[in-house]
Amino acid sequence: MYVERAQLREFRNYSEAELSLAAEGVTVLRGPNGAGKTNLLEALGYLATLKSFRGAQSSAMVRSGHERAFVGARVRAGPRVVDLSAEIVAFGGGRLKVNSQYVRRSGDFAGLLQVTVFSPDDVAIVKEGPSGRRDFLDNLVGALWPELSHSGASFERSLRQRNALLRSSGGTLSTAMRRVLASWDAQVAEAGEALAEARRAAVAALQPRAQHAYERLGGEESVQLGYEQTWARPLLECLERSLEDDLKQGATTRGPHRDDLWLGLGGLPARVQASQGQQRGLVLALKLASHELLMERSGTAPVLLLDDVFSELDARRSAALASCLPGGQALVATAGELPACLQVAAVVEVSAGSFRRSANSGEHSNGA
Repeated sequence: MYVERAQLREFRNYSEAELSLAAEGVTVLRGPNGAGKTNLLEALGYLATLKSFRGAQSSAMVRSGHERAFVGARVRAGPRVVDLSAEIVAFGGGRLKVNSQYVRRSGDFAGLLQVTVFSPDDVAIVKEGPSGRRDFLDNLVGALWPELSHSGASFERSLRQRNALLRSSGGTLSTAMRRVLASWDAQVAEAGEALAEARRAAVAALQPRAQHAYERLGGEESVQLGYEQTWARPLLECLERSLEDDLKQGATTRGPHRDDLWLGLGGLPARVQASQGQQRGLVLALKLASHELLMERSGTAPVLLLDDVFSELDARRSAALASCLPGGQALVATAGELPACLQVAAVVEVSAGSFRRSANSGEHSNGA
């Protein structure tokens, strides 16, 4: 799988821009900070997941002074060619097109472009709270099994409705409210059980691959992954038993939205016991492992998006990562030097929201 051409209009600092990309190998996006390198990666990531890997709201992705932005890409996967485009409205809404035809459901968009994103902020998956680890798992589940994407969306929707009812109850449920709550309980439980099962399957598949990737990156410790479930099955019974606490707090206190991914190195919790270098190595291993899983599942390599990752690594880990990058298309954004061993197919100069292919693009063994 690769992106043949990317288009942006009123997206971040881009008024209107188009870029053709090398089908194979590493394309380096080179330019000063603020030029728009990460913005291009973010736009491609949005077409794959319909959200920003930077955690930005729609309003932040729309160019200042405008109401909407457009991002598009021509994607090739074997003999299949798909034109994708997304309209991003500053304060909600937006439309999606596949081959110039509007699609009504985001599920019809899922899987048409797959990406693996490497970002300096990824270390938060290890260092910070459980929400980032849940997001990592849910993104992987959605990419591995697009047909299950509705489970996550259904769970979130039902959970919001249940929480709204709990908040409006004032701690006491009328007979009518109980009937409505029972309906939401059933929907939360069904979707939540499916989501948790998919997460557990993803963790089990990641474990051996993460260990192998960590070793290739120069790590010596054993890697442990575990899905920490905060509720007893079945979920419907758990919701019924926790109703009193839920009414007091005005929120659902048990369920997949409170679960966590346990990450260990050498049997110790990586969040509090690992060094920063070890934490970065672990999160890179998780990303490489997820990329391998997606490649095995789909039969084609997702597009790699690396956002200034090498600047955060020491020389040894930078060289190890460069040697570990799998085949296929990769876009590497950088404002500085890259490992000398990185084989570069093309160099694109990025300046103030515009692109210029380097005159000696494709002749480098080192792209910066």
